[in-house]
Amino acid sequence: MNWPRPVPGIGDVTSAAERASDPRAWRSSAVDREALYRIIGARRDVRRFRPDPVEIGLVRRLLGAAHAAPSVGHSQPWRFVVVANAAKRERAALMAERGRLRQAAKLTEDARRHMLDIQLSGIREAPIGIVVCCDRRVAAHGVIGRATYPDTDLWSCALAIENLWLAARAEGLGLGWVTLFDPDELAGLIGLPEGVATLGWLCLGWPDERLNEPGLERAGWSKRRALHDVVIFESWTGTGPEPPRSRISAVEPGAVVSARDESDLLLTPPDSLGVLGHSIERLVALDIDPELGATWILVGADHPVVRHRVSVFPQTVTREVLEASVAGDSLGAATARAVRLDRVVIDAGVVGEPVAGAMSCRALGERGDLVNRNALDPADVERFISYGQSLALSSVTSSIVAIGEVGIGNTTVASALGTILCGVDPSVLVGLGTGGDSAMISRKLAVVRAAVDRVRMGRPNSSNDPFDALVALGGPEFAVLTGVILGAASRRSAVVLDGFATSLAALCAVRLEPGVATYLVAGQRSRERGHLVVLEELGLEPMLDLRLRAGEGVGSILATQLLLTGLTARSTAGRTTS
Repeated sequence: MNWPRPVPGIGDVTSAAERASDPRAWRSSAVDREALYRIIGARRDVRRFRPDPVEIGLVRRLLGAAHAAPSVGHSQPWRFVVVANAAKRERAALMAERGRLRQAAKLTEDARRHMLDIQLSGIREAPIGIVVCCDRRVAAHGVIGRATYPDTDLWSCALAIENLWLAARAEGLGLGWVTLFDPDELAGLIGLPEGVATLGWLCLGWPDERLNEPGLERAGWSKRRALHDVVIFESWTGTGPEPPRSRISAVEPGAVVSARDESDLLLTPPDSLGVLGHSIERLVALDIDPELGATWILVGADHPVVRHRVSVFPQTVTREVLEASVAGDSLGAATARAVRLDRVVIDAGVVGEPVAGAMSCRALGERGDLVNRNALDPADVERFISYGQSLALSSVTSSIVAIGEVGIGNTTVASALGTILCGVDPSVLVGLGTGGDSAMISRKLAVVRAAVDRVRMGRPNSSNDPFDALVALGGPEFAVLTGVILGAASRRSAVVLDGFATSLAALCAVRLEPGVATYLVAGQRSRERGHLVVLEELGLEPMLDLRLRAGEGVGSILATQLLLTGLTARSTAGRTTS
């Protein structure tokens, strides 16, 4: 006897037989599908608006579409602050204009002029502003799917923006996404509590332009890539698609000459400050303001390569130094406190639980010992670099960044990485490390040779690419610091390097973005024999040569103190008449 199938009153009412008989039955009608693709293709970033009001019922309908977006763990982290007050919109417009000018100043001359010619904001004209916020006041591990990808709450909010954008286009409304703000400034404008982040400002209104193609494409800023340039099947091989174009500018030659000319007017003989004077001139050309102070960023991680007995210290020292740095008791922290530097401590992969009190960004994939397998997964390298960039852009307000690292075994990592990037024999770079002896050098050299040979045999044509090198032979702190340097340079902050490892992170950053080089200052020459090779590759002369082995950024902090003192002295010293 065939019994009737119980049909649930909620949820999926179809049977397996129905789904098997017609797998396509769930699709929308041809008319709806065509309309959807047409709206997606017609969506534009609108910058010019009519003053006509938008009825609140329509605004609510659009927000309903945004609220229907998918969210990881069904967390629904989005919050929508609707701003119609003209005075508040005017204040927001001024903030965005300041941000626009600050960003333009960091670009190459052609890109700067082009950017300033383009209207990038309609905050004043659009009758409605919507600030999309992400409520991050819950720990990532408390939301399904965020423990492994902590930023999925932000991604979910971006999906809500896309929903709102498409609904606005369907209703004939224009929407423009403006992110030219200092995030803290924007949060202050709308009174956000701690732990709630903004994703920028959405301008909403009836459009005063009807674009057939993206505005920036029409303005000649960029072109849409062909689909085949961004689609990869199965796995990323070789170098893959080209990276997005960057327009980070080097220091203008005129600014360099002007700084040098001003030095000639000081009431002191020419070149009286030697290497310090040359470094100060570079900072003057960058328009570095000593009143904004400086920040010390320390990144720590452990390394599987220690299993090859390349360090005399146990791995637990990395954690101890990071914990002491958080507490303010490490040598680096004490030095930074004496110089009055802000402190940022990052746990990028210390063995065991995350270091309490430190910022945390750890590898999600497997990590290798360099000799037998790659150091990091490509996705982790990308995530580390992105994390460092975001940190420098959003959390650092000073004009000078002094960087340091800690990680038992990372001089071996640095030697392997430097061998690939500088194209030298490992014997040129491998040194004692901290507390090593001749037997230690022999082991380190054997490990570095084996690691480099593995990489060169596997990918001989791309092994000196900085991203590939970080994947094969790097470490978390190297990748995070690479991102920090890229981010700091993009906001025109000077970066003061410490020793061997930080200089290799700088070399990776310069290989990824050559314009970064002009923002670098070599704080010191450490006792590691390979350090000078890397500094020469960067074209940098170290300010200090104190034979330090402290690590932690102590050398960069001391050099930063000299730079801040020198900048202040230069600005207040007497001038000659000619």
